[in-house]
Amino acid sequence: MQPVIFALDERLANPGDTLPWAGHLDETGYTLGQDFTLPEGIDFDIALTNAGEGILASGILRAHVKGTCDRCLEDAEFDVSAEVDEYYLFEEPEHVEGEDDDVEFSLVSEDHTIDLSDAFLSALVMETPFVVLCREDCKGLCPVCGANLNEEDCGHAAQREQERMAASPFAALAGLNLDQEDDGKDA
Repeated sequence: MQPVIFALDERLANPGDTLPWAGHLDETGYTLGQDFTLPEGIDFDIALTNAGEGILASGILRAHVKGTCDRCLEDAEFDVSAEVDEYYLFEEPEHVEGEDDDVEFSLVSEDHTIDLSDAFLSALVMETPFVVLCREDCKGLCPVCGANLNEEDCGHAAQREQERMAASPFAALAGLNLDQEDDGKDA
């Protein structure tokens, strides 16, 4: 993702100062298991707040995303509305014994800027569906012939179901006639 740099100035000099920032990024896409395109880029609306020990960036980003359906391999589209929430410390905290060593944080750079690109990308990735579908009821591809089952019924699904039923240990019960009349004898 391209850098999203914000230069801190006197508007965020004091704890409690807040500055809204909205904009548009002409980002073209990202990769997460597959390539996704962003035909309309990314719109964002965030607030930057001086929280005393750093800058809190929180808000929303929105994007229209295009990818490939995981079931039928056709085009799939969805909208993302993701929450951005990142804290940029003014200076690296002192290590305290017993604290987790894997605590991640971002720092305000020496030139008093923050780069929001990682926070934006993380928010976008978190809201990308694990399984991307062209539609909720996508039938996928036939495992026998590869036909798109959304467009045609090749008949292989019914054939495989009949074969499965015939191989079932309960297939012999299909011939039972339970509607026979009682012959009058009590058991």
